[in-house]
Amino acid sequence: MIVVLSRNATSKEKELVKQYLAGRGFTVRDQRFGDDDILGTSGRGTVDIQELTILPGVERVAATSKPYELASRETRSEDTMVTVGASSSSPGVTIGGSRITVIAGPCAVEGRSQIMETAAMVRESGAVLLRGGAYKPQTSPYAFQGLGFKGLEYMKEAGEACGMPIVTEVVSPELAVRMKDLVDMFQIGARNMQNFELLKKVGSFGMPVLLKRGPSATIEEWLLSAEYLLASGSGNVVLCERGIRTFETYTRNTLDISAIPVVKGLSHLPVIVDPSHAVGIRDKVSPAALAAIAAGADGLTLEVHPRPDEALSDGPQSLFPEQFERLMRDVEALAPVVGKELLRTPRPAPAGGAGLSGQKGVTGQASGSGEGGKIAFSGESGAYAEQALMRAFGEEAPRLPVPFFRSIFDAVLDGSAAYGVVPVENSLTGTVHENYDLFLRYPDIAIAGELKLRIVHCLIANPKAEMGDIKIVRSHPQGFAQCKDFLDKHPEWRLEACNDTATAAASIAREGALDAAAIGSEAAASLRALKVLKAGIETNPLNYTRFLVVSRRQGGAIPPGLGSEKANKASLVFSVSDEPGSLFACLKILSDRGLNLSKLESRPIQGKPWEYLFYVDLSIPEDPGVFDAALAELKTKARDFHFLGTYRASL
Repeated sequence: MIVVLSRNATSKEKELVKQYLAGRGFTVRDQRFGDDDILGTSGRGTVDIQELTILPGVERVAATSKPYELASRETRSEDTMVTVGASSSSPGVTIGGSRITVIAGPCAVEGRSQIMETAAMVRESGAVLLRGGAYKPQTSPYAFQGLGFKGLEYMKEAGEACGMPIVTEVVSPELAVRMKDLVDMFQIGARNMQNFELLKKVGSFGMPVLLKRGPSATIEEWLLSAEYLLASGSGNVVLCERGIRTFETYTRNTLDISAIPVVKGLSHLPVIVDPSHAVGIRDKVSPAALAAIAAGADGLTLEVHPRPDEALSDGPQSLFPEQFERLMRDVEALAPVVGKELLRTPRPAPAGGAGLSGQKGVTGQASGSGEGGKIAFSGESGAYAEQALMRAFGEEAPRLPVPFFRSIFDAVLDGSAAYGVVPVENSLTGTVHENYDLFLRYPDIAIAGELKLRIVHCLIANPKAEMGDIKIVRSHPQGFAQCKDFLDKHPEWRLEACNDTATAAASIAREGALDAAAIGSEAAASLRALKVLKAGIETNPLNYTRFLVVSRRQGGAIPPGLGSEKANKASLVFSVSDEPGSLFACLKILSDRGLNLSKLESRPIQGKPWEYLFYVDLSIPEDPGVFDAALAELKTKARDFHFLGTYRASL
């Protein structure tokens, strides 16, 4: 049983609670769990939970059935997100939530040039944390044991140069004390999972810890090792499945894929996977990594080496840089299928360096403009746009819900929000024309980013309602269109349109009617304690909505795109003269320079019957000069030219 004390509990109140528990047969211990002051109990005592809860100084009581109380989801129902490397100048890297975090680097630090080269390569491909061993526990005493403290200094230098917090293994309590000022995240290796003195020492620092599962450890033993860290003072623990020892000898270990959903059901802690150590065969690492993401892993830790054949440790399982880059693209493509987004973080910008079309280095942060960096979206909590917002900016991003799409543009324009998130296209129902038209009405707003969100619609109702009770269904018109086949089976239902799906769900909760339901997200239902009568009612499971992140033009210039990589996509709008070949002439300019079009759509010009604007999305080549030259020539051929922005394409 865990007793969480209120933030304003006095020492006298705390002592009275301890006496109350001791008097009923419990052994009581003081603990810290993140920012919470906690009393842990053990023994065969008995207590009235309701009576305990109302004692002065008690915020809540968690009576767990598991021996790992602090790690148990019974103690904390919401997922824990662990932040690594946060400082006054950086928000750090978050593991957990709706993003997939990738850690990459060599098995061992072999020298300064090797770790600097590897860090730059994995960063370029999208890794956000740097791994590498300075101290290597090896089965053989004659194997390479690492460079020790000098290797750790090289690794820290590489991490700082590439803007990547570092993760490295610690093998003894004594070394932990020496290492803690250089390390952003300690790794407890599989061999040390039950080195309890090491766990207690590392936990006492309160730093982020990556805890690997032992080769023969049960899930309960693994979580009890995490309990040591949590009980000792670290609230930032990430679990790492890296394969267990079985009778199979073809692979290095057997990757326990089933452990991922099992542990995520038992514990609130993030779970990542190390496929490199799990299979031990380079060509099998990528399939295992993708399987881990499909099973719900919050991230991956991967061994990458610029020349694996020359590696001093674990060369056969280390990916070549090109293999790692392909895997990252596959992970980015798979992520939306499991409702996640690949985490990308800002790289340090070169001093005075300018990017595409005069842009400064990419930031990826919602700061520098707007009220507290708020992000505007249309709808209420639980809206799909809010989910997209969290993918782009993180779960803790400050949000500004507004009633209409145009209100997003207004908020960004007047500074109430730093950015806005607007839907522009759905894979089933096509373009959201209203939002494309708003770009022309708000010429000071430009595109800064893009992401695609998989849309899974649910029929949501009062907790006491059943399918046979429903007579009215509410949703946004797009929701109705995307669920047409399901709705066609119920012609007796009356459809009522709302501004967005979350507002529809809110109306069901507010009214409490049994005969009304809403089409919306599972998140909208959960937030309002509503019942999901049926999930996945969209006509086609390949139902994605493309969202654009918008920002105010900075001094008349296009804002920097979001993300850690340079922009590779642009959007523009233009019209052409009413004469044969005029559109062809414009498109030929782009074709001649190798600029690939991913979208071309015409829209009527309001007030000018039978005249059209053309909306174009196109790729940006490696040489920005080619892109700039193409735009310059295009402006001479086109009419009503509008440049909407450059940004990183979402796969």
